[in-house]
Amino acid sequence: MNKTLRAGRLATFAFFAIVGFDMGMWIVHIPAIEQRVGISHAVLGWLLLLLGAGAFTGMQLIGPLTDRFGARTVVPASAVLCSAALVLPGLASDVWTLGAALAVFGFSSGCLDVSINTHAVQVERGYQRPVMSAFHALFSIGGVAASLVGAFTLTRSWSPATTLGAMALLSLGATALAAPALLRQDHARDLDADVAAPQDVKARRRTPPRIWILAALAFAIMLCEGVANDWSALHLKDVLDAPASTAALAYGAYATAMTTGRLLADRVAARLGTVAVLRYGSALAALGMTLAALAPNVPMALAGWTVFGAGLSGCIPQLFSAAGHTDPAAAGANVSRVSGLGYLGMLAGPAVIGPLTEVVPLNLTFFLPVAFCVTASVTARILKAAPVTTAEGGTREADRAVAR
Repeated sequence: MNKTLRAGRLATFAFFAIVGFDMGMWIVHIPAIEQRVGISHAVLGWLLLLLGAGAFTGMQLIGPLTDRFGARTVVPASAVLCSAALVLPGLASDVWTLGAALAVFGFSSGCLDVSINTHAVQVERGYQRPVMSAFHALFSIGGVAASLVGAFTLTRSWSPATTLGAMALLSLGATALAAPALLRQDHARDLDADVAAPQDVKARRRTPPRIWILAALAFAIMLCEGVANDWSALHLKDVLDAPASTAALAYGAYATAMTTGRLLADRVAARLGTVAVLRYGSALAALGMTLAALAPNVPMALAGWTVFGAGLSGCIPQLFSAAGHTDPAAAGANVSRVSGLGYLGMLAGPAVIGPLTEVVPLNLTFFLPVAFCVTASVTARILKAAPVTTAEGGTREADRAVAR
């Protein structure tokens, strides 16, 4: 394995940690910023839609730019913008400035998310084996680090502006250190020298149906992740009458299983194939959610959330990877479609479950994500590599490194 590719992989780890850390720092400061600006939970909920809209817009714009200018250029620029935008919510003084700050932060984080996933696809192509899930694990680890730092600074009464400003400088420093190791655009192209450029430029501009199917699956899987993020603790508290301290363990069990699973998923994918990871992972997630929904006590519910996180852990990385490998020359645009629709799913999860609780108990609403997990399991074969034309006129599998 050449040193350039190995360094590119380490840089990719760093940038996944940066985007996870920056997002985590905002999340842990939500209560403090809400109190500082003087807004209600309801108003905050509406403002969070601006963050989501900004992220979705950034994802759609940055994909084609990454294809055109290369991830080595776009990733550091996005990371600088994301780190600089991190301080803005801490400086907000009213609802309008906070809304603007969240829109900018969402936009920049969306740009970094898509561009670094595109670079991750290039690194994976060079390794000729699955490495995507480990990158996503670093996103989770970055979030854990942010929660620890936030707990430390909040207990010492640091203001959000001070903490977010200091962490923005830290992220900028990490960006400066990691950026030189990113793969050059010519090196990334060399990894696919055997792939012939499509003759029909207009055809390339049309998103292939396969990408939209992958995007729909990403929407379904990330909707399930959104349900776990926002409703797992409330499930234990409201349905099983657990105290708040115990209820918090539900998300902790889910997140720990998710991170651990992502650290292991690449080895599983290399041995069994990515189709198996999505098929059996989503089936396992359906089983875990069913166990949690029907659990008569807290220990069984915690076991259910743990199994749910373990099952989901490897699913999204496989979808992003498949999107990027479908057409290397349009990897950024394709990843942006899949990640953008997936992000909408994560936002939709909490929004869908809330109204359903007016009709059925909270635990029974969890059978909606169960249905989505079953759908993903049944349609997992979409990850199977599709043959593409090579420069020599033959064919090969676009996802040869990661699919069986």
